[in-house]
This record gives sequence, structure tokens and C-alpha cells, in this order.
Amino acid sequence: MTLQSLDTPLNAPSLTGLAQKAGQGLRNGLSRYGLLLGFLALWQVGSTTGWINATVFPPLDLIAVALWKALATGAILDDIAISLQRSGLAFAAAVGLGIPLGLFMGQIRAVEQALDPILQFFRQTSALALYPVFILLLGLGEASKVFVIFWATLFPVLLATIGGVKEVDRKLIEMARTYGADRKTVFLRVVLPASVPSIFVGLRLSATTALLLLIAAEMIGANKGLGFQVMNAQYNFQIPLMFAAIFLLALLGLAANYALVTLQNRLCRWAVAN
Repeated sequence: MTLQSLDTPLNAPSLTGLAQKAGQGLRNGLSRYGLLLGFLALWQVGSTTGWINATVFPPLDLIAVALWKALATGAILDDIAISLQRSGLAFAAAVGLGIPLGLFMGQIRAVEQALDPILQFFRQTSALALYPVFILLLGLGEASKVFVIFWATLFPVLLATIGGVKEVDRKLIEMARTYGADRKTVFLRVVLPASVPSIFVGLRLSATTALLLLIAAEMIGANKGLGFQVMNAQYNFQIPLMFAAIFLLALLGLAANYALVTLQNRLCRWAVAN
């Protein structure tokens, strides 16, 4: 028996296992992203062959080139930074107010009953409809743009926090009190941990809303930002650059959602395990 014949039985299972894992990973990737890849491929083929109007929907390679040029020359980097600053400030303010207020309202029924009607009234009022009011009060500067984004992002995290507190199993609270836990301990050890998954749902909705409102805010009275770049490219008929800015916004939204999901999985390992 040669040395090669001795090595073959040892290496064959590992190679087979790697091939199986690779095949499984490919199948999982296609099942998850196959439709998206097919859509992008259809866009590219349809635009290059004339099936769809290439003036309105330019090929993806031209969009990629426009995006690369904008990033390489630094022309769009300032816009990305300004957009992130606006949405980040508004999101941080919404989280800083929405979570504490939601925890407070969720635990004290009298406060919730007093504040809920006015919250529901303002929640049903579109932030874009109130944007002219914010402009009159705060001007066309950064304050009005940040505030309209804050206004729209506040309610998802606030209502999700209230709902998370109210959905906490009352038997857990009663059990904690039976073992002598005071109000503070019940809140820190029972109510807050049980509310975290719902809070993160609100955070993800708020992050998405922040980016959506960012576009609208930057299309009115702005000269910097990704939303401004979308409108400016459209006015100048730079359609590949317009789509490049749109794709950048989508990537920022996906990155924000991924970061929040990762943070949620680390903070709520007990929920993931269950």
C-alpha cells in the first residue's frame, strides 16, 4: 500500500464535507438572494438590449461607474457625511426621548391614558404635512430638517416601547414581587429585559423612517446631502448618478438595519435561543 493510498481515505471525507457545505451555502444564498440577483440581471440585460428604456433605467455598469467616480473624486462623500449627521442626530434624539417616555407610559396607566389621545393625534399627522410649519418656526436651516426627521422617527420607537412594556407577562412580575423584589428591581430585572425585543422592532422602524424622511427633507431648501444629490442629478439629467445616490441610500438603510439586528441578537441571546 502506497503513501498516496493511505492519504486518500483521510482526505476524501473532509473534501466531501467541504463540498457539501459549499453546496448548502450556495443553495441558501440562492434561496435568499436569488430573486434579487435575478431582478438585477434582468435590469442589466433589459437595459443593454433595449427591452427597457436605457435613458430612464441605465445599465447597472454605468451606475456602478458613476458611483465609483463620485466616491473616488470625493464629490459625494460630504453629502454622505451630512446626511448621516442629520439622520443620526434625529434618530438619537428620538431614541433618547421615545424609550424613557415609552417605559414610563407603559408602566403607569394614568399617564398613558392622559397622553395617548394627543400622541395618536400627532402620530396620524404626516411629518411632511407639518414640514412647512417647522420651516416657519425654525427656518430652512439644519434645525427644521433634523426636527422633521425626529418627529417622524419618534413615534415608532415610542409606541413599540409602550407595547413591549404592556406585553410583559404579569405572572413574571407577580413572581418577582412574591420573592420580595421592589419596584426598581422588578423594572430592571423583569420589565426592561422583556421589553427589549419590542424596543428593537421600534428602533429598526425608526431607522428606516429616518432615512425616508431624510430624502424629503433634503429635497426642500438643501444644497448638500444624498437627497439633494438625487434631485440635482435628476434636474441635470445625470440619471446614472441619480441611481447611484439612491443605491447608496438603500445600502445605508441595510447597514443600519444589520447593525441593529446584530446588537439585538447580542443583547437578547435568550430570546434568540428560544
